[in-house]
Amino acid sequence: MRETPLSNCEKHFLLKAIEEKKRLDGRQAYDYRNIKISFGTDYGCCTVCLGKTRVLAQVSCELVPPKDSRPTEGIMFFNLELSQMASPAFQPNRQSELLVTLNRQLERCLRNSKCIDTESLCVVSGEKVWQIRVDVHVLNHDGNLMDAASIAAISALSNFRRPDVAIQGRDITVFSPEERDPVPLSIYHMPICVSFAFFQQGTYLLVDPCEKEELVMDGLLVIAMNKHREICSIQSSGGIMLLKEQVLRCSKIASVKVSEITELINKALENDRRVRKEGGKFGFAESIPKERITALKREEAQVEMTDVQETAREILSKTEAPPEDVPSPVIVATGTGQVGEGLQNTWGLEEEDEEGVEDEMKSLVDGEKNKIPKKKDETMVISDSEEEEVVVLNPAALKSKNKRSRH
Repeated sequence: MRETPLSNCEKHFLLKAIEEKKRLDGRQAYDYRNIKISFGTDYGCCTVCLGKTRVLAQVSCELVPPKDSRPTEGIMFFNLELSQMASPAFQPNRQSELLVTLNRQLERCLRNSKCIDTESLCVVSGEKVWQIRVDVHVLNHDGNLMDAASIAAISALSNFRRPDVAIQGRDITVFSPEERDPVPLSIYHMPICVSFAFFQQGTYLLVDPCEKEELVMDGLLVIAMNKHREICSIQSSGGIMLLKEQVLRCSKIASVKVSEITELINKALENDRRVRKEGGKFGFAESIPKERITALKREEAQVEMTDVQETAREILSKTEAPPEDVPSPVIVATGTGQVGEGLQNTWGLEEEDEEGVEDEMKSLVDGEKNKIPKKKDETMVISDSEEEEVVVLNPAALKSKNKRSRH
């Protein structure tokens, strides 16, 4: 399924708002959306919410043979998935252009920047090394997937712990977390991606574009940088020509944003480490706000009830008394008639029609009075039109006939 395009009215509205330095969610041009980082029960599981964009990162490891070109170094593998749960525009089991671009940018940001000491992942040179696999799943798409994926991946790697091993000759023993404490990864720095969207051929610049802003942008610039202001990777897309001053300006903005995000990641890692050490509750379930319905809790507000009677008396004293005689409302419904005082010609009849109706009623009454009653011995004639026969019934004759039949 393809993306639903924006209408001309929506495009014009978005571009007009950007010209006036306004955004749909009320942010300024260089503001990020709210970032929320939470860790799961297991080490190396992290979710990042960037506004409505939600990304899950899971880190795993296994012992594998090393590469022939680098026998003393471990292996880093990144996999990013776009499911239809995140957006109906994503097609399952298909390598889209967006998926390939995001995977390559993530590898440049984390693997090519040498942020992790891969030599510390070597167990036996030329035989066994640790392969670190990072799976990034997009749970909801609302723009700027690259920034959310990079934050989730580096946070999960910083929180991950690999099992401890012991070597005796050719034998390798892998200890469980209950036997020995797992070992954290050796991380040199934290590269984080910052995305810049350009509009009207680079005239206007926005940081952290949302989904609708990405649909109307002319170009995108992604800068991966650490808190030491070292650029790890930079990539431009969209076919827009940028000046040197524009790139330098974006790098200065990225250095400030990366410092803030790195501090936020360190605080989240420290909180998770402290809670695990104290034996408190941790995980995704604990990150749910307590005010939600699923938590079965709600806030109760105290109501002041001391001066209720005085307040009620004061309100009643100020109100006016209702009138004694209240006329009843007259409601005339469709198809009904109403007769009352002062109502003449209610039925909508003209005077001539009324006189005709009165004369007709008088004639009918006079006719009823002048009717002549029938005699008992009157003969009734019944005719049958089909057989053309006439039967004469005489009541006196019928009585005499009945007497004879009795005798």
